[in-house]
Amino acid sequence: MNRHWVQLPERGNVAALRLIHWIALHIGRPAGRSLLYPITLYFLLTATAARRGSQLYLRRALDRQPRLRDVFRHIHCFAATILDRVYFLSGRLDRFEVRLFNDQLILDQAASGQGCILLGSHLGSFEALRALGVTIQHFPIRILMNTTHNQGMTRYLSELNPALAATVIPISGGPDTLLKVQESVAQGFMVGALGDRVVPGEKTVQCRFFGQDTPFPASPLLVAALTGCPVILFFGLYRGGNRYDAHFELLADRIDLDRRRRQEQLGEWAQRYADRLEHYARLAPYNWFNFYDYWEDDAP
Repeated sequence: MNRHWVQLPERGNVAALRLIHWIALHIGRPAGRSLLYPITLYFLLTATAARRGSQLYLRRALDRQPRLRDVFRHIHCFAATILDRVYFLSGRLDRFEVRLFNDQLILDQAASGQGCILLGSHLGSFEALRALGVTIQHFPIRILMNTTHNQGMTRYLSELNPALAATVIPISGGPDTLLKVQESVAQGFMVGALGDRVVPGEKTVQCRFFGQDTPFPASPLLVAALTGCPVILFFGLYRGGNRYDAHFELLADRIDLDRRRRQEQLGEWAQRYADRLEHYARLAPYNWFNFYDYWEDDAP
């Protein structure tokens, strides 16, 4: 099962992030971006598991054996989006060109006053949407987040914008999380969740993804079924430089599950999500930020 990410050590150096933050905000984004090259090289040489995970994924996404420069580009793309979080969380959105696709869908949803599940992934940047929603469009957004992994980086990034940090619903693994989500949806909030990582003990469904069956979490879809709210897909693709593309798609107006066909129907909805995720991953292959053995190619 693709749960190995929870066992990976926290590699984010908060002191280094603070330094890059200071340089980026006081000297400029070009100076901050110039530091990404030695940082990327360092991780390319030292992060063996991440490098291997990148190779296993890129082999599928590129339909060829990836070269070392492909892995470098993959890690550098991730580093660039981490740097840009500093600007997004600091409210400095004027530095970016964000193109919106099918944005009327999200505008209409916000205007309706009805809550929804905003289902994203570790593809590109979810921070772009969160920052846009809170600072510009004033979308009522809350984010489901695993705050126990990479705690140092999570704390530091939260310090940059306490208002955005206040929108986080920590994933506890207990009924409290579900209750908070139900309350948020009932109050008209868009609850953001990432649907491409499985945590130990979580209910899963099998999906065909890049040509191989792999488990996907069922929790976001189950929550949507319980709340009876729409599910909107979001993919925020980093396009290099200061450019991002934000894509919105309606997955379902409502997810109704028949008790006798519950698992089958969950699988059908999850497969639709997996298909759209693969579509956008192929559009922007270096945006996929699950740096571990996602399909267990190296499993015994």
